[in-house]
Amino acid sequence: MADVVLAIETSCDETSAAVLVDGCDVRSNVVASQESLHTRFGGVVPELAARAHVESIRGITEHALATAGFSYRDVSAIAVTDGPGLVGSLLVGVAAARTLAWLLDRPLVAVDHIEAHAVSAALTPPAVGAARWPAVALVVSGGHTSLYHVGDWLDVQLMGQTIDDAAGEAFDKVAAILELGYPGGPLIDRLAREGDPAAIHFPRTRPEGDSLDFSFSGLKTAVLYHVYGRGRKYGSVAHLSRAQLADVAASFQAALVEPLVERTIEAAQRVAAPRVVLGGGVAANGALRSGLTRACTAAGLELILTPMSYCTDNAAMIALLGHQLWKAGRTVDLDLEPRSGLRRPARTHG
Repeated sequence: MADVVLAIETSCDETSAAVLVDGCDVRSNVVASQESLHTRFGGVVPELAARAHVESIRGITEHALATAGFSYRDVSAIAVTDGPGLVGSLLVGVAAARTLAWLLDRPLVAVDHIEAHAVSAALTPPAVGAARWPAVALVVSGGHTSLYHVGDWLDVQLMGQTIDDAAGEAFDKVAAILELGYPGGPLIDRLAREGDPAAIHFPRTRPEGDSLDFSFSGLKTAVLYHVYGRGRKYGSVAHLSRAQLADVAASFQAALVEPLVERTIEAAQRVAAPRVVLGGGVAANGALRSGLTRACTAAGLELILTPMSYCTDNAAMIALLGHQLWKAGRTVDLDLEPRSGLRRPARTHG
């Protein structure tokens, strides 16, 4: 009899459900985006996100099962994101998963959202579910920028993370400064192709010592002052031409991508990992993908890029890691509660 994992992901503003069979066959991965709901606010509004999850969670879950050709009674285990993320959003998914686990009398598995991104490279065809470890994983999204050492499926150790703004958050804030719209990542990536990444020297901040952490708050402020004037927090881009805006976008993107690439290579060398994997929503950024490709080639490292369809938040990656946790006996009780923060503190590998 097949192992059928039904997974639910509601950590932020995507409602997603997926069905994975035998740990390697993604039968469905349904994602409902709330982008149009939050665009006019220039970012995700937690209360609106939670309400939207409530409205769509049942339909998305049933659609995922129907697309996969299964019914609720065919499900072997339920996997759900329990954090990190927006607590209100997480609560919707956790409540749905707990209810299904109780009604169906099936095991419940709690999956860390960022750790799922870290292993999402195993969703790469043709051998979906095949181990890609050991590896260093760079997870770059709107809410998180983290480096992990992935020894195997159940050994995912945090090596470094942002100490302020996440990369995706910096993209959104700079896009707002440049009056490009939301979400900022794709818009800046597109505009940057027209500009010169060396036109403006924006700072590359690095925490002291041998830390593998990131910091992008100073970079965001540097862009703000460059556009509006030193010390000014408000202004407009009316005085800038399209070419000048493109140079700002390209130079900002270069200043953000460079430390991501450098620290990832450094992390891989510290733990002698033979490969690097890239995941998270910002993993779709063209400059990051090309920069990491060149750096890994130069360092003799294998690079595995998570497929674009699995870069943004999705339940397929939750099902993938959930299957491994379930098989290892790492299930949870029905009193599972969501958490907003990371599960463990950063570790230094040397």
